[in-house]
Amino acid sequence: MVDEYGDPYGSASFLRASLRSAAAPIADTLGFKKLADHFDVVVLSALFFWSVQCLWSPFVSRAFFKSYTRLPTSKARNNWNVHVVSLLHSIVIIPLAIRCLDSNALDEDRAFGWDDHVGSVLAISLGYFAWDTIESIYHFSGVGFVAHGFACFVIYSLSFKPFVAYYGPRFLLWELSTPFLNINWFLDKMDMSGSLIQVVNGALLLLSFAGARLFYGTIMSIAFYHTLIDIKDQLLLSTFLVYFIGNTVLNGLNWFWFSKMIAMVRKRIAGRGKERKD
Repeated sequence: MVDEYGDPYGSASFLRASLRSAAAPIADTLGFKKLADHFDVVVLSALFFWSVQCLWSPFVSRAFFKSYTRLPTSKARNNWNVHVVSLLHSIVIIPLAIRCLDSNALDEDRAFGWDDHVGSVLAISLGYFAWDTIESIYHFSGVGFVAHGFACFVIYSLSFKPFVAYYGPRFLLWELSTPFLNINWFLDKMDMSGSLIQVVNGALLLLSFAGARLFYGTIMSIAFYHTLIDIKDQLLLSTFLVYFIGNTVLNGLNWFWFSKMIAMVRKRIAGRGKERKD
């Protein structure tokens, strides 16, 4: 007999049910009413991304990329593996997030609405951000990386109260620029800095970043502000300020990073021009 997860032996349903049952008391205590129902996805997602970092990326990279084997330290190789995980998450989550944009349940109540399908997608990213936070602490390379991972983990956890889950998949579309950002990093490590492919990738990075984060992101942020203002009487002042100020800071950072990216692309183009003159 096939169980509800499509597993004829029932082992998958037992594991997932056990994870949900274990999470239920804590989730209920913290007020995350929808988290237990998706906790299995969170855990399996985090374990999947960990396995990519520690097992699959090293195996595949050694087999197909000489640049990986030439990396001088284990820290450098781990950094490569982390970029592989980041790239994979963005490739997986972008189409899933797009499929969540037409949720009528969330559109009818953008503040407190819920959709289980959207919850499953948010759970995948929550598992990723859990992995990201732990990785940033274990291989510490700066407070900023830890803060970013932890902040994203907390924000997406709060979606399971539920709270502003409508905006979860929309802000996940900021990841549209992430593949190009990671590809740019890999090209540097593969001694292809300033190459034509990197210039083209840089242009795509700027276009995707501007489109997803600056244009679409600003539109969604304005809508997010309106939602917060509409329900401000139902929120603690601290909650209102954290979300309002946090969203403002993130949008400001997007403009700051965009200026840095433009400077980087200009430097690449200038380097190619100098090479041609030489």
